[in-house]
Amino acid sequence: MSEPKLPNLLPLQDVPAAPPEDFDIELKMLMEAVYLKYNYDFRDYTGASQKRRILVAMREMDCDTVSALQARVMHEPSGFAQLLQYLTIPVTEMFRDPEYWLALREQVVPFLKTYPSLKLWVAGCSTGEEVYSLAILLKEEGLLERSIIYATDINPESLEAARKGVFALERMRTYTENYQRAGGKSAFSDYYTAAYDGALFDRVLVENVTFADHSLATDSVFSETHFVSCRNVLIYFNRKLQDRVLGLFHESLCYRGFLGLGSKESIEFSRYADRFDVLSRRERLYRKGAL
Repeated sequence: MSEPKLPNLLPLQDVPAAPPEDFDIELKMLMEAVYLKYNYDFRDYTGASQKRRILVAMREMDCDTVSALQARVMHEPSGFAQLLQYLTIPVTEMFRDPEYWLALREQVVPFLKTYPSLKLWVAGCSTGEEVYSLAILLKEEGLLERSIIYATDINPESLEAARKGVFALERMRTYTENYQRAGGKSAFSDYYTAAYDGALFDRVLVENVTFADHSLATDSVFSETHFVSCRNVLIYFNRKLQDRVLGLFHESLCYRGFLGLGSKESIEFSRYADRFDVLSRRERLYRKGAL
């Protein structure tokens, strides 16, 4: 049981040479074409990361120019499915940034325990590592059975990997160390079964999880939630899209609900900076304002 193979982003020095002068124009045309034909909106993703991913896609898909890549994507649905893997490559791990998870356990969970039932949203869940981390934390705090978790992403292959809950066995040592530093209360190995080169996680953890396709760039809020986790996603968006996404989270959260962001992300200087109270600036935990 091994994880599905996802494309690798090689270091910048290993990608093709500097793009021609018309690269930026062709890139904008490609993103507009993707939006018009497939309704996937990458137009407001940050330029540097997007350029790098497109350069790698061009090399791996044997296209000399962005225009050639666009023609492939427009006329071959399989070409778009392949490109999507490069545009949404996940970089994640279980209990990533353990201090964040410890702060979540110590500063947010006590409030969550006051609700008779909970709805939590993991936005941009990728291949599911964060979903299973959250489920483990909730289980240890006695909250999993009364929780509904929405796990959303725009990449169907990543969502399928998340549903399966099979992760590379070689990663378990790192995940175990993260879990222990995050305040784990059990043996991490209790949550999975090892077989061959894979670790299958207990299906009880995702009995109340709904995995669904959702685009933060184009879709709207689908449910009121008590906690939203969106970690290391906003860094790929420009300011305009960041504001849109933070607006979605603000709309989704119930009165005094909680928001968790990645270590390099912040609501400061956004349109919604005054709509949230800072719970832990260091660990990027926020609470919806009272007004």
